[in-house]
Amino acid sequence: MMPLRPPLILASRSPRRREMLSRAGVPVDVRPADLDDGVLRPGRVPPEQWVAALAWFKARRVAEQLQATGEQPPGTIMAADTICACGEELLGQPRDRNDARRMIQRLRNAVHRTITGVCFYDLHRRRVLLVDAATVRMGAISDEAIETYVQSDQWRGKAGGYNLRERIEAGWPIECDGDPATVMGLPMRRLAPLFAGLRSPQA
Repeated sequence: MMPLRPPLILASRSPRRREMLSRAGVPVDVRPADLDDGVLRPGRVPPEQWVAALAWFKARRVAEQLQATGEQPPGTIMAADTICACGEELLGQPRDRNDARRMIQRLRNAVHRTITGVCFYDLHRRRVLLVDAATVRMGAISDEAIETYVQSDQWRGKAGGYNLRERIEAGWPIECDGDPATVMGLPMRRLAPLFAGLRSPQA
């Protein structure tokens, strides 16, 4: 594993990823990639390869953006992507309310895997990819509860249309085998040792 040089440049708009890193005492410079991965299609590749590829695309794009503006920060870019795999279907972020409703209905009373890929990339063109997965069991959720949730728009920007912690706190019947943080966007159990040299002194 290459050393992670500060600053850590987070190639993500996700407030959940920023929150998890902040709680871990890891300072970040947020530089989202101007890349619409919703237009990309995985083809016939395993979901683990797909999320790793998406994370790499985002990290590389941020490196290109920095170079285009003449910025050469001596840090490490970190990009991530999360998807839910339910049977043969891969679920990313819902496009709209109808898509969010369909996803939650697809996931209820079923088991799915949530997979997060992470890419570290520096301006010396060194790259490291990491993938982690958790198994999630979602129980019976009424149509009324799903509709209330869909109308709340809390599904926006979330793989599979939900946030694990928020839905558990809301009383939804959900169980997770694996790192809950992986479901929320970053496999913090596996990443924690890598962040040791980046943490704030007070963390």
